[in-house]
Amino acid sequence: MRAEDNLRACFAGSREGWRPLGRLGQCGTKDAGGWRAQSAAQSVLWTPSPGQCSCFMVVFPSPTVIDKFDYVFAENGTVQYKNGQLVSKQAIQDHLGEELLQDLINFCLNYMALLKLPKKRGTFIEFRNGMLNISPIGRSCTPEERIEFSELDKKERIREKFVAALQREFAGKGLRFSRGGMISFDVFPEGWDKRYCLNVLDDERFDTIHFFGNETTPGGNDYEIYDDPRTVGHSVQNPQDTVQRCREIFFPERANEC
Repeated sequence: MRAEDNLRACFAGSREGWRPLGRLGQCGTKDAGGWRAQSAAQSVLWTPSPGQCSCFMVVFPSPTVIDKFDYVFAENGTVQYKNGQLVSKQAIQDHLGEELLQDLINFCLNYMALLKLPKKRGTFIEFRNGMLNISPIGRSCTPEERIEFSELDKKERIREKFVAALQREFAGKGLRFSRGGMISFDVFPEGWDKRYCLNVLDDERFDTIHFFGNETTPGGNDYEIYDDPRTVGHSVQNPQDTVQRCREIFFPERANEC
C-alpha cells in the first residue's frame, strides 16, 4: 500500500474540528536499496476535516495524486491545486529577478566545482517553480551513493558549510536555505517555506492543525511549519512512523491496525 493510501485508510471516518498535517519525508516507491532518491523530497499533508477534506504535498504532483485529494500543494505550497484544478502557481524567477537568480546559480556552480567528494554524478541544481534544489553529489546518484554521501555529510558537514557560504554571500538578499532529505538543500525566497500552504488552509478556520515531519530541527525544511504557532508539531522518522503516530493520537482504539 502506498504511503498516501495508507494514510487515507487510517483516517477513514475522521473526527471533525481538527486537521492533522503529516509530512512523509520518504514516501513513494521503494526498492531493495531503500527509498528512492526522487521520493525523498516529497511530503504528505493529510488533512481530515469536516467533509473529509484532504491535502497532499509533493514536489512534482501526478494526475493521480491531484485527483485523489481535495488540496494538493507542490513545492512548499507555491503551486496549489484544489479539487483537481490548478488555482495558483508562483515562479521564483519572477520573484527574485534574473540577475539575482543567475548570481545564485553561478555561485553554487563555482562552489561545487571546487568541492572534492568521493563521487559526483549529475543534476547538481534542480530548478523548480518555488525553489532551487542544490545537491553537491547530484540528484542522479544511486541509492547506495546517496547513503554514502549522507554518511560523509554527517561527519564533514558538507551541506552545512555550503549553506553558511551562501548565507554570507547573499546576506540581505531575501533568501532562505533549508536542509532537505539526505543529499540536498533548498534555496527559496523568504516566506516561501512550508508555511506558505498555511495561508490557504487558514481560510478553512480549523480549530487545530497537527503537523508531522522528520526535518524538524533548525535548518531542516520542516522546521518553520513545525514551529509555527498555527500548528501542533510532531517529529517523526518515516512514513510508517507517521501513520502509527497519527493512529495513536487521533484513533487510539485503532493504534494496532495495519
